Amino acid sequence: MTKDSTVPVFGTEQIRRARYAVAAVFAVHGAVTGSFATRVPWIQDHASVSAGQLGLALAFPAIGASLAMPLAGSVSHRFGARTALRGLLALWTLALILPALAPNLLTLCLALFVYGATAGMSDVAMNALGVEVENRLDRSIMSGLHGMWSVGALAGSAAGTVAAHLGTDARLHHTVAALVLTALGLAACQGVLDLRSEPDEEPPPRFTLPPKSALVIGAVGFCAVFAEGASMDWSAVYLRDVMDSSAGLAAASTTAFALMMAIARIAGDKVVDRFGAVRTVRVGGVLATVGGLLVVLSNGPVLALCGFGLLGLGVAVVVPLAFAAAGRSGTNPSRAIAGVATITYTSGLIAPSAIGSLAEATSLLVSFGLVTVLAFGLVLGAGVLRAGDRKVAEAGVPLPPVTQPQPQPQSQSQSQSQSPTRSATDG
Repeated sequence: MTKDSTVPVFGTEQIRRARYAVAAVFAVHGAVTGSFATRVPWIQDHASVSAGQLGLALAFPAIGASLAMPLAGSVSHRFGARTALRGLLALWTLALILPALAPNLLTLCLALFVYGATAGMSDVAMNALGVEVENRLDRSIMSGLHGMWSVGALAGSAAGTVAAHLGTDARLHHTVAALVLTALGLAACQGVLDLRSEPDEEPPPRFTLPPKSALVIGAVGFCAVFAEGASMDWSAVYLRDVMDSSAGLAAASTTAFALMMAIARIAGDKVVDRFGAVRTVRVGGVLATVGGLLVVLSNGPVLALCGFGLLGLGVAVVVPLAFAAAGRSGTNPSRAIAGVATITYTSGLIAPSAIGSLAEATSLLVSFGLVTVLAFGLVLGAGVLRAGDRKVAEAGVPLPPVTQPQPQPQSQSQSQSQSPTRSATDG
């Protein structure tokens, strides 16, 4: 490190290692989600709750995350990015144990509150470090990082599918998974950038209202993430209750969804480079709509399973493209991105409880009819992502101005340095 500025400077090799370390953290985070989602039917039976009560319980992760996420930036500011991520990720992986232990609705709600709080804080911390690494590499990696999250979710859901098929008690399954993922997460955190705030630096602001420009773009992201959250948490219950499938096949629906999400995110950058953001999202919306129709109209579990796979394929790349469009949508890119992130994250948190409440009032069939309608919203709303379309920029179409300072000539070591404390709240 050099001392010619107040910002730490990292070597190229160190930044490259940090990229892989953050990718591993994303995978661990996703594995917790996948592990939980496949055992939701078991947790529902163990706690003896109805679909409506389960929907109520699944609202508590949203409540916990909403209250806890603003604290993540302050934790990183106080303890440093690496130490904060290490602690928050460990809390998240260990929180996986709690829902399966809940014997009734009250304890399930409390367990899911803690589960959501730790999920939100660790999510903010790892995305902040991902942005810092991306800034130092001077090239996009966030889509790939989210792809690694999907890979982790796939691995977690695959293990959950096997556990459900074997009839393994979810308390044992989640305890073993939590201990393994905690060890992997702590090991991965050793390689992330150790960013620390200056002693006299003010803590980051806890909350910033999103600009109006972020609301329309966020609405498109809302549709995609709602379909994602609903499918991740309710696909297994849908196949079990509506299609009367086995526990193993029901859990496989979550795996199919996560698999298609992972494939689409990993390949997404090349597809967008070739066809553009608007066309990619519009075609994705068509695929997701067809998938939703298969889920709602099929009379057998196989077609419904394929439908969930198409839903995952269709919505996978929407959020990264929404972030790109937000960055070019107004005079304050970071604030717009943060606004879109807030809207989309909230959508994923409220979707499971909304699906459960609607299922209690009507049926799961109607609930996934709503998911299908929102998927079609991607077809109608894809045009608002034109600002993030690289093909538009390359064709010379004017984009909204971005009031970021122009880079000045500087040394290689200086060009790799960015502010270590703002990313957690800048989105």
